[in-house]
Amino acid sequence: MLKRIIKILLRFLSILSAAGMLTLVLPRLITAIHAGTRIYSVTSVPPKRIAIVFGAGLWRDGSPTPVLRDRVTTAADLYFSRKVEKILLSGDNRFINYNEPGAMRQYALSLGVPDEALVLDFAGRSTYDTCYRASHIFGINKAILVTQSFHLPRALYICHVLGVAVVGVPADRRAYSPGPWVYWNMRELPATLNALWEVHVSHPLPVLGEPEPIFPQPEAE
Repeated sequence: MLKRIIKILLRFLSILSAAGMLTLVLPRLITAIHAGTRIYSVTSVPPKRIAIVFGAGLWRDGSPTPVLRDRVTTAADLYFSRKVEKILLSGDNRFINYNEPGAMRQYALSLGVPDEALVLDFAGRSTYDTCYRASHIFGINKAILVTQSFHLPRALYICHVLGVAVVGVPADRRAYSPGPWVYWNMRELPATLNALWEVHVSHPLPVLGEPEPIFPQPEAE
């Protein structure tokens, strides 16, 4: 009897484990399929008026991490290739001495991007917040998203559901360390599940404010 009970419990736990894994993996699969035809290189991407760059952390001295530098550099390449007119630098600025958009701006300027081509979003605290504010605050209805490949499917899906017609350009400009690379990809599993919950169920409101349209008229459909 005891062996039978243990066998039933083990089977039940295995079913729960499989269901839990499916719950994590399925959203990632959905966003990957959605992104499949929407990812381009710098040279092949269709031109849009603006590129959106997502924050990716700062070092203790306030300078951008390599991941963030690669995102800004890729956006600069889009600008110099005349694929975009402006670049929206979106990141977190909630804490003293932590200013992602400001650091991104300084790095973009060091690459030669003119200041008038840069727009700063100081309340891009998450991918969802950045996409939401791009539409509701900055009046963006079309854009090129710039981020690494591990993050791009989630960003594309969120912006699409929130009403911004987007394509993406990966910012993988180097071979990243294996440890962080594995961590980033594993983190995307719960992050993508949470993204689907936010865009389809909870619909949280980010920090908003008065509209600040970047262009006088929205880009024509």
